[in-house]
Amino acid sequence: MGAGGDTAPAKAAMEVSSSSTSASTAPALPPSVLRSVLMSYAYVGIWISLSFSVIVYNKYILDPKMYGWPFPISLTMIHMAFCATLAALLVRVLRVVDVPASPPMTPRLYAASVVPIGALYALSLWFSNSAYIYLSVSFIQMLKALMPVAVYSLAVAFRTDSFRRASMLNMLGISAGVAVAAYGEARFDAFGVALQLAAVAAEATRLVLIQILLTSRGMSLNPITSLYYIAPCCLAFLTVPWYAVELPRLRAAAASAAGPDVFVFGTNSLCAFALNLAVFLLVGKTSALTMNVAGVVKDWLLIASRGRSSRTPSRPSTSPATASPSSASPTTTTPSCRGSRPRRPRGRRRRPRCPSRMTRRRPRGCCRRRMAETVTAKIDDASKMNIGYVAMQFNHSS
Repeated sequence: MGAGGDTAPAKAAMEVSSSSTSASTAPALPPSVLRSVLMSYAYVGIWISLSFSVIVYNKYILDPKMYGWPFPISLTMIHMAFCATLAALLVRVLRVVDVPASPPMTPRLYAASVVPIGALYALSLWFSNSAYIYLSVSFIQMLKALMPVAVYSLAVAFRTDSFRRASMLNMLGISAGVAVAAYGEARFDAFGVALQLAAVAAEATRLVLIQILLTSRGMSLNPITSLYYIAPCCLAFLTVPWYAVELPRLRAAAASAAGPDVFVFGTNSLCAFALNLAVFLLVGKTSALTMNVAGVVKDWLLIASRGRSSRTPSRPSTSPATASPSSASPTTTTPSCRGSRPRRPRGRRRRPRCPSRMTRRRPRGCCRRRMAETVTAKIDDASKMNIGYVAMQFNHSS
């Protein structure tokens, strides 16, 4: 009895302690899930940094007030030519990656899947780079916040995503915020806004078609093979507007300007190649909506950084070479009467109101003397006028 009574509370205590420890320890994530989450955040961070660099670099090249080379189609063609050449070198010569064999890339599959994506990519790059000439970087990023709205709307229209009321309310909130930002923009340009909205529509359609035409057909393209197939097609589509719009301007500018800067355009093309790799990597590993939601965060960071860099406080110059005589010595002004005397500086002794004030006793100053002289002169003039009037009346009566 006694032994049984002693062991029962001990067992109950052990059960209570084991249940409390099991409740306190949270279930740990599997290593595979944790690794995939960390890799997704790494892809997003790489894409944000590269996109930030390319946006600022393109603005520097295209802005007439900075580098002064306002040819967006030519700049996009340089990017695509560099990406196509480097991708072909990595695929065909160095054999870094293999061409996908299942399913094989036939001409019919290329025309049905890759050509529409290349055309939309060309339009997106052309319109977005052209908008940098007319709009500021901060306002362009505000307009790019409409990208999740366009992607979600097209995904619902093409039935690649289901309609959710909460998501649609979020998209409407984003659209309202962009409308408020456009209403309060100081440098609003209707043509630039139309270009950027067309770029958003083309890019959203391209991202949705990547999932429809490539992913649904079982084609797994890595970032290098994606550039290998899409960059030449994009370059071919950009040739038509370049020949009609920018080639005559380039010929006129080449006659009076020096050759292109190899370092500037080379580094810019390298950044664009790395960004294209990051875009295809992020879309392939996550989804198009994830990239666009991360793009909103990137836009916030870019707007904040550009706003801080453009906020330059204006301080008055204190150098003796540029200082005016009145600002250089404020206490050496010529003393005058009470109406025009300068304000006395704080913490210093009050200067005399007139030159005759040399002691603390209050003598007659120049102001009182001048007032007395003025009154005397007026009395003399009045008396002379009266004398003349009396003489005139005497002569008239006589």
